Amino acid sequence: MYKVISFLDRIMHFRTAYAHCDVPCGIYDPITAQIAAHTVLRMDMLIKDLGQAPPTDAATRNKMVRYVMTKEQHAEICKHEVTVLWGDYFKPEHAKANPELHGLVFDTLKLASKAKQGSDVAEAEALLENVEKIAEMFWKTKNIQSERVKSPYPTEHTIVVPKL
Repeated sequence: MYKVISFLDRIMHFRTAYAHCDVPCGIYDPITAQIAAHTVLRMDMLIKDLGQAPPTDAATRNKMVRYVMTKEQHAEICKHEVTVLWGDYFKPEHAKANPELHGLVFDTLKLASKAKQGSDVAEAEALLENVEKIAEMFWKTKNIQSERVKSPYPTEHTIVVPKL
């Protein structure tokens, strides 16, 4: 039984890891950051829909707690994914070709932090916009055209995808 528990613990550990490899493997994609930004936006929308008054019933309080927890988790995922792209993928020549890259990443990380501190839909939309700009720069560095298409998500915003 001890070996089974130890084995399961290892499996669970790997399932919850969000780290990207430092091999480098060459497999990078801004989609995870975009999905996380959409999730932050959606949670802020749902929080707003609950209304301004403090929730008094257990069901509404439960929803609020779950929305806030999910928003915070995905804001952190967004920060992580943007940081991986910035630190591991983008090279000096990419920054030279995109002089706004460093400032954009800085602003994006700050917006993701603000997303954890509050529930402002406009700030979440700004986070998503910045992540989409980073995605466009990412695909540009690979000489692949990208486009913004209507996302399939309830945010009713766009998502940047490569034109393959």
